[in-house]
Formats: sequence, structure tokens, C-alpha cells
Amino acid sequence: MTNKIILEIRAGAGGDEASIFAGDLARMYQRYAAKRGWSFSTVDASETALGGYKTLVAEVSGTDCYHAFKHESGVHRVQRIPKTERAGRVHTSTATVAVMPVVEAKEVVVNQGDLEVTFSRAGGPGGQNVNKIESAVRILHKPSGILVASRAERSQHANREKAMDVLRAKLYEANQQAATAGLGDDRRAQIGTGDRSEKIRTYNFPEDRITDHRLGKKFHNIEKILDGDMDKIVEAFQKTG
Repeated sequence: MTNKIILEIRAGAGGDEASIFAGDLARMYQRYAAKRGWSFSTVDASETALGGYKTLVAEVSGTDCYHAFKHESGVHRVQRIPKTERAGRVHTSTATVAVMPVVEAKEVVVNQGDLEVTFSRAGGPGGQNVNKIESAVRILHKPSGILVASRAERSQHANREKAMDVLRAKLYEANQQAATAGLGDDRRAQIGTGDRSEKIRTYNFPEDRITDHRLGKKFHNIEKILDGDMDKIVEAFQKTG
């Protein structure tokens, strides 16, 4: 499970600036993955006119990629002057990140009767062929209400397989969180909840400072880090075990 993950990024509070920040995070992870020689493939995305994302779901594959990325889950907050801001005021916006290991089908049993599967034309990049056939797949898991989609692949079958990977990862995560909820407060504090509502990191552009609130540690040179130079952050977490 440590060599393939589902990475989900969602724009939070802050309108257009939040979606731009979500795009910044996506590029940071993609460039870091490239540095490590890992594959990074988009499963589903909702892009904005300003080059950001409302949502991005990607699959990352590579040795120990889960261990490198697992501490990224939570709320990321950015403080900066948006390009769209005329008065020069600093805005605060957020994006949420979820990192989930891809699990084998035998680890999470999904009843096919619990699924509502629909197909549509994929649209977006990929040439004319992608728009001619209903290759995009949308799957609703009715008992949990979890909705997943895949449109990046050219075939309906491939998109269904990708969507099922995402669904199993989300169901596995939900099961893990339910198990964690049954633990005592002390044990929960030790392992962390992994809750996406937790504010984990602030990117302060005016002061060129990234603060990780769990480590109590500050990192500088934001632009370099957002360009994929995440080694110091990843190594800081690995030192904590």
C-alpha cells in the first residue's frame, strides 16, 4: 500500500484565489513526484479559467510515495496578495488535501449492487476521440454516499477501474477513521486523526515563510518549495518517525 496513492486536492475558502492555490499545491506535488521518479496521473479534475482547480484527483505511483505524502492530509492555508487584488491587500485562502493509499480489491469488499454507475462524454483534453464516446465514468456508492469519477483515460473500462481505485481508497480511509474514533484520546493524539478539517500548514508569502503547525517548524523560500523542492518538509516528518 505504500507505493500507490490517491491524492485529492480541493479549493476551500477564498474563491478564485483558493482554486489558484489548489493548483499551486497540485503542481508542487507533481514536480516533487517527478523529482523522485514517480508517476503522477490525473484521474479527474475540475479546472478554472484562471488556471487553478476546484478539485483534482490524481494517482501517484512510486517507491514509498505514501510515506512521503501521508503527512500532507489536512487544510493548507495561504496568505498573499492575489493577482486579482487591485488594492494590494493580503488575502487568506485555503485548500484541503487528502492522501489515501490505493488498496487491493480483496481488502475492501464492494457490493456491485450498492453502486450506481453512469457514463458521459469526457470532454477536456485528449483529442476528438475523447468527446465522441461516453468514456467518463461516475460511480455513486449508495450506502456511504461517496461519489467518485474518472475521465482522464480514453476507455470506459480504464476509467471505471480508476474510479473503483478511488472509491476503495475512500472506503478504506473511512473505515480507518471509524477505527481511530474508537481509540482513547491519548492514542488518537499520538497517531493524529488525519482529519481534513485540521489546519496543518500556513504559506505566508509576505514573510516568505511556511509554517507547519504540527511540527512547530518554519521553512523559507516558498517559491522553491512550491516548485517541487519539498525534501526538507518530507525529511522533517520522517525524523519524527
